Amino acid sequence: MSTLVGSLWWFVISLGLLVTFHEFGHYWVARRNGVKVLRFSVGFGRPLWSRRGRDGTEYVIAAIPLGGYVKMLDEREAEVPADELDQAFNRKSVWRRIAIVVAGPAANLLLCVLLLWAMFVIGRPGYAPVVGQADGIAAAAGLHRGDTILAVGNRTTQTWDGVMMALLPHALDREDVDLRVRDANGGEREHALGLSALPSSLDERGVLAGIGLTSHQALLPPVVGKVREDTPAWGVLAENDRITAIDGRPVRYFDDIGVMIQQLGRQGGEAMVEVERDGERLALPVTPRLASVDGREDFWMLGIEPLHRSELPPKDAVEHYGPLAAVPAAVREMRYQTVQLFEMVGRVFSGRVSVQNSVAGPITIARAANAYAQRGAAWYLTILALLSLSLGVLNLLPIPLLDGGHLLYYLIELVKGSPLSERAMAAGQYVGLALLAGLMGLAFYNDILNNFVR
Repeated sequence: MSTLVGSLWWFVISLGLLVTFHEFGHYWVARRNGVKVLRFSVGFGRPLWSRRGRDGTEYVIAAIPLGGYVKMLDEREAEVPADELDQAFNRKSVWRRIAIVVAGPAANLLLCVLLLWAMFVIGRPGYAPVVGQADGIAAAAGLHRGDTILAVGNRTTQTWDGVMMALLPHALDREDVDLRVRDANGGEREHALGLSALPSSLDERGVLAGIGLTSHQALLPPVVGKVREDTPAWGVLAENDRITAIDGRPVRYFDDIGVMIQQLGRQGGEAMVEVERDGERLALPVTPRLASVDGREDFWMLGIEPLHRSELPPKDAVEHYGPLAAVPAAVREMRYQTVQLFEMVGRVFSGRVSVQNSVAGPITIARAANAYAQRGAAWYLTILALLSLSLGVLNLLPIPLLDGGHLLYYLIELVKGSPLSERAMAAGQYVGLALLAGLMGLAFYNDILNNFVR
């Protein structure tokens, strides 16, 4: 499946599922409160399939699978027969109307928990949270290769993805955070990671790289991919040589080579490089050469490049809970992600995060859904849960045309003791339409800028 087709497919599936669940929330609570539902439609436009239930509701699957809606009996939309007035939405008490409106976003929050529960039960694969390389801020905090990051602040981390996701909000806020770490000898200790030292010039796309942490799985094996001409290694080392030791010191990763060569170069003389070549073990003498490159200090070099990795290494860790333990884990995760969502909105309004990188449109969402789906069922459930959470929270914003806008009307009705006038509600609808149009325009602009211009 191509990226374009896959993105379109997963976008339609994801949006259809989330919106259908949202509308089912409205439908279910409306029926429990005695409101007649005229139509429950999955999708918009021309009906492809329809059936009328015993309750009088017309169930429809429409041609445009980009949402759905629930149409209720309401005197404000059409004339209602006298014998059905008690089933009209507008005739219900304000508390019943509030319950019906809240039910949609509540359904999305419930779906978020269910999806996270399924994700934890299935198990979300990843890489162990083991440090491969620590530079800059990470090195200053005392982190070393082989350290396992057990927690970021009060958030336990079972995978490297978990570490990065937990670090991101602290990095965006330039906020120092404590890491609980187990070293290679099994001892546990805490390190203060000084994220306040991150340069203000780094935007949200570069803050994680600015920390200087690299996963052990990101390190390349010590295999020679290329030998550059007219260098110390030319004619001595060969492509596909696996370097096992340098002057008797074992080599585990390609990054180890550079550090050892700098030490040997400062000592002077040749180095004995042990390699495996075609099943044989060889010891080859190589003398490092001092190299000069504009923009950096002089360094000692051999003249070799790593073997480029054609595929990702196998996963070696998993976030997993049993069916019972997954319930509180899913609730905690939903609560944490909800807080992060509101904090991200706060960062946008305060200017700490650019609107360009925080408001995603359908193209970005589609590509993300496809990318997560390619990583397996658990990862797809993850993004589906986050989208469901976002949909639920977004609909609670006090913007007319959204569920939150209706709630605002009903709260005003509770305070003043009577419904808003039709004129006031109509004005609110225009304001809401303008706000939503502006938000959608911004999302599409960001989509084009981030996916086609960069």
